[in-house]
Amino acid sequence: MEKGELTLKKPNYRELSSLALAYIGDAVYEVMVRQHLLNTGIAKVQFLHKESTKFVSAKSQSRFIHALMDELTEEEKDIVRRGRNTKSHTTAKNASVNEYRYSTAFECLIGYLYLTNQQERLEWVFEQIVLLGRSSEYEDNKL
Repeated sequence: MEKGELTLKKPNYRELSSLALAYIGDAVYEVMVRQHLLNTGIAKVQFLHKESTKFVSAKSQSRFIHALMDELTEEEKDIVRRGRNTKSHTTAKNASVNEYRYSTAFECLIGYLYLTNQQERLEWVFEQIVLLGRSSEYEDNKL
C-alpha cells in the first residue's frame, strides 16, 4: 500500500448486511457512551464500566428502541425492522431472544445514522437515551 492510499471512507449502508450495520452501530454507540460517561466526571474505570453496562446491555438497548419508535422517521423504522428481523446465531447472556433482536435493531439504527452522516439526529437519539436512562434510574430507586 502506497502512502496516502488508506482511506476511512464510510461504506454504503445499503450494501451492508443488518449484522454488519449493527456491528458498526455497536462500535459508534460504545464510543458515544464512553465519551458521555467521561464527561460526567467519573474517573475510576470500575465505575465507568458499571455505568456503561446500563447503556449497552441488550435489555437496555431493547428498552431504548421501544421508547424511541414513535419519534423515528419511516426510513429509520425500516432500518429498525430490518435489524429486528435479522437471524443471529448468537444471543445475549442476560436477555431474551426478543430483547436481543431489538438490541440488534437499535445498533442498526445507530450504524445507519452514522454511515449516512446524520450527526445531529444521532446526537438527538443519544440525548433521548440519556434522558430515558435517568428516568429509569429514578423509577428503579423509587421502589
